[in-house]
Amino acid sequence: MKTVKDYIRTIPDFPHEGIMFRDVTTLFGDPRGFRLAVDQLLHPYVGRRIDKVAGLEARGFILGGAIAHQLSIGFVPIRKQGKLPGNTISQGYKLEYGEAVMEVHEDAIEAGESVLLVDDLLATGGTAEAGLKLIEKLGGNVVGTAFIIDLPELGGRKRLEDLGMDVHALCAFEGD
Repeated sequence: MKTVKDYIRTIPDFPHEGIMFRDVTTLFGDPRGFRLAVDQLLHPYVGRRIDKVAGLEARGFILGGAIAHQLSIGFVPIRKQGKLPGNTISQGYKLEYGEAVMEVHEDAIEAGESVLLVDDLLATGGTAEAGLKLIEKLGGNVVGTAFIIDLPELGGRKRLEDLGMDVHALCAFEGD
């Protein structure tokens, strides 16, 4: 029986030489693989109150939308700066080389709502931490974070766990 990891393609030297890119589009393109990933991302949270699923741009939209549909709840996109119309709130974060900003609509989450944060990959944890801070600024309670892939050597899991977050990842790849 195939695991989620079996559906993920590795592309060497993308986007730069020395990088092993973990491509989840092969997982998304396979109906069994995609279903397996969505079910396994959701499994630890079954029976817990979740009011919204928030997905980080861009592959987190695919996963978060599917999980929200499965739970019959709303989906919240957390996007890069300047991509959302209307009133937003922002959160800056550091990248390996520079800085970036994530945004969410200011009315996307009501105070007290329980939110599951989802993305495809956990690397350094900077984007996920920005997403957590945005949810918390709106008064939401993050019930957990769910990822397909964890790159443990980059420290994202530890970073989120140090913030008190529950971190669920379906598989890990050594190296970056």
